[in-house]
Parts: sequence; C-alpha cells; structure tokens
Amino acid sequence: MESWTGHEVPRLPGSGQRLAMFDSARRAVHPTGGPSGSRTVYVCGITPYDATHLGHAATMITFDLVQRAWLDAGHDVTYVQNVTDIDDPLLERAARDGEDWVVLGMRETALFREDMESLRMIPPARYVGAVESIPAIVEKVSALFDRDAAYRLDDGTGDVYFDLAAAPGFGYESNLSREQMLAFFAERGGDPERPGKRDPLDPLLWLGAREGEPAWPGGHFGPGRPGWHIECASIALDLLGATIDVQGGGNDLLFPHHECSAAHAETLTGVAPFARHYVHAGMIGLDGEKMSKSQGNLVFVSRLRADGVDPRAVRLALVADHYRADRQWTDDVLKTAQQRLARWRSAAAAASGPSGADLLAGYARGWPTTSTPPARWRWWTSGPTGRWAGPATTPRPRS
Repeated sequence: MESWTGHEVPRLPGSGQRLAMFDSARRAVHPTGGPSGSRTVYVCGITPYDATHLGHAATMITFDLVQRAWLDAGHDVTYVQNVTDIDDPLLERAARDGEDWVVLGMRETALFREDMESLRMIPPARYVGAVESIPAIVEKVSALFDRDAAYRLDDGTGDVYFDLAAAPGFGYESNLSREQMLAFFAERGGDPERPGKRDPLDPLLWLGAREGEPAWPGGHFGPGRPGWHIECASIALDLLGATIDVQGGGNDLLFPHHECSAAHAETLTGVAPFARHYVHAGMIGLDGEKMSKSQGNLVFVSRLRADGVDPRAVRLALVADHYRADRQWTDDVLKTAQQRLARWRSAAAAASGPSGADLLAGYARGWPTTSTPPARWRWWTSGPTGRWAGPATTPRPRS
C-alpha cells in the first residue's frame, strides 16, 4: 500500500536530546532507548470507513513529533503504520450506503493520505493494509494453534480464538482489573458473552466465512478473515521484529487492542515485553462532548480544509495541550491557533531575530526530569500571547 508524500525535515543546530516518554505499562516516564542506535515505532492506523477526524489527526501528530524528536537526536527511525482495510465497521458502512466496501476503503484511505500530507506528517517507512497481510496473519494464527494458544469453536462457524491461559502476563500493559477489562471488552468490539469461549476475554484470531461477506484462504482453518489484534501483531513482528521501541495509538486502544496484540506477539516469540513503551494519545472532544461517530459530532480534517482552514493552524490547535490529555476542540481553540500561526509567520518574515541556537541550548540545559511538570510549565502555546506561562527561561516539559 502506498504511503503519502513527505516534506523535508529541517535540521536544527546542535544535537537533540534523548526522548523520554510516559509508558502506560510502567505508568511512569522513561527514556526511549539508549543515547544512540535505531528506533522502531508501530502506530495503529485507520479503519477506512470514514474520513480523518480530529482524533485521528491528534494521534498521528503525537507520533509525528516522536519521529521528529528521534531524528533530531540522530537516530535512524523505522515507522510502520497499518490500515485495517477489512473489518466489520467498513462492511457495515458500505452496506448502509449501498457501496462496494473495496471502493469505500480505497477512497477513504486516499483521503486520509491527503489529510496527512496537508498536516505535514512524516510518512511511515511502511504503510501496510490488513488485506495484503492476510497470508502472514494466517501463518501466525496457525503457529498459535500449534502451540495450544488458540482453539476453534465447536459451533460450526470456523471461528478461532486466542486462549488467554497461554499469556499469563496478560493485563500488565493496561493495569486494569478483570471487571474493568470485561467492561471495556464489551464496549470496544469484544464478545465476552459468546458461548463456547474458554474465557470471556479471549480475543478473536480468525473469523470464519459468513454468507455475503468477503473471505480469504485460511489454510486448515478454512476461508474467513483475520481478527483485529492479530493483524497488528503480525505486521509489527514481520516488519519490526520481536521487540519494538514504541507501540502507539489513542488511549481507547490501550485495552483491548494493544493489550491483546502484545499478548499475541509475546506468545509467538517468547519475548516480553513486546514494546518497550506503550504510548497513548488523549481523545479530542467537541464543545464539551465526546467526539464519536455514534454522537454524530465528528469534525473532519478534510472538511476544515475545504472551509479554508490552514492545516498548520489545525496542527497547532491539536498540540495546544499535552498529548496525553483528553481535550476539547472549540472555535476558540482554533481561533487561538490561527492567531498564533499568524504571529509566527510575521516573526519568520522579520529581517532579524533572536538566536535559534541559543534557544535550543536553553532547552538542553534546563530539560525537566520529573514526569509531572509544575503547572506553570505549560506548553509554549499557553497564555494569550502564545508564550510560556512561566519565566522566559522555563523549558517546556518533556513527554
């Protein structure tokens, strides 16, 4: 699958600092690897049944900034992102609109690429669809089955599930109680009430063929299509190896998606943890309400672009607060970002200005070491003038 066209990433004077980020599993800030060497990141992409909304954009900007920080520090970065181009939501939307699911997926994926390019996202090294990955996924499901880590239901559907008994460390990433897991599992696409499962939390690996739905060869499991979690585990393992530096996505993916994909990967390789950092971006709401397709209040990047909003202002608005914070999109947030962008453009057009090298050196001297910065150390976007709320020498908080 083709990625989007990238933009030149400018080199900054000096050398960048070692990136530290909050790891959801350890619930603390830790450095992302040693001071040198390569870095790997896998980010869960879209299911292309709709256009890019601001929640997607905020998540992608988070990991774009991770890439930029690593590159600035001199690391080689391999970034992989998937597209879940076959799944229930895509088929349901296509059926609702009387459209071919392939055409729908291709169109929305193309629009997502346009949105990412307009927001100046560094493209992933590999942009991979679920459909093109099915042969490799079938191999992973077969390997789990051969290790008694998977089982087939006896109801004639051909559905295959992962046996959580094969993953004794399950739950270390999300740090949730079993009651919380069951609630989120039911809410986020799981089927805890399905008869015949060994554990209500067992996730689907292979969905047997259903009448009127697309299906692919599944070896001795028969025709069908892959589950969501094994898709990401398979792609990441094949392209990045048994251990990656960062597995990323929105905080709604922490459980069950990232927890289950890590369990699949670790069971297949015997190596744990699957990711050295599990990094999760906050959700974007609209005017005090949760933004979701069920609410019908999604704000789309393509619609903002069509209305003449500068994508750079959208990007600034989405980083106006900490990346892990659930935050709101309002007209005022966008207006403030547009004003800030205008000031920055005016400053960049000036005949002279303060030394950028001195500014970067100041960051390096005073980078905080605590995971929770003082309230006065807000992002540089704080305050009506776009300056720090603290002293001018106060460094921005790290991740």
